[in-house]
Amino acid sequence: MATGLPPNFSWVEPQKLAGLAMPRMPAHYQYLLSNGIKHLVCLSERKPPYHDSCPELTLHHIRIHDFCAPTFDQIKRFLAIVEEANFKGEGVAVHCLLGFGRTGTMLACYLVKTRKISGIDAINEIRRIRRGSIETQEQEQIVVQFYQQIKY
Repeated sequence: MATGLPPNFSWVEPQKLAGLAMPRMPAHYQYLLSNGIKHLVCLSERKPPYHDSCPELTLHHIRIHDFCAPTFDQIKRFLAIVEEANFKGEGVAVHCLLGFGRTGTMLACYLVKTRKISGIDAINEIRRIRRGSIETQEQEQIVVQFYQQIKY
């Protein structure tokens, strides 16, 4: 039996936020829905295949080129989507192509904001949960700069 588990899926904050690689089959979207995820944030240039197979899943598209870092505006938009969804008791999943670079960067920024930890600590925590995450120096720098910009 084919599993509906999306590639490279893991929770960063159970029931609130998960990271994954680009979903490729209708079963992947069903898996997200059955686990309380109502919002899918796509960070790739192209939208994922079959994303319209699950109308109950809201797709948010924030285009970031492969191996690039998000802008502060893109980070804020992502965090606003997560905050709004979580406020309503809805989970969010975020993906790029393989779920490492752009995905890991956004997940680390989420930890900076919600756990009030430094950029370095957030990067280390995401790499602990999701090996191989945050692939470029530019991606590491934006997490650190995001932390410095927030200043609790």
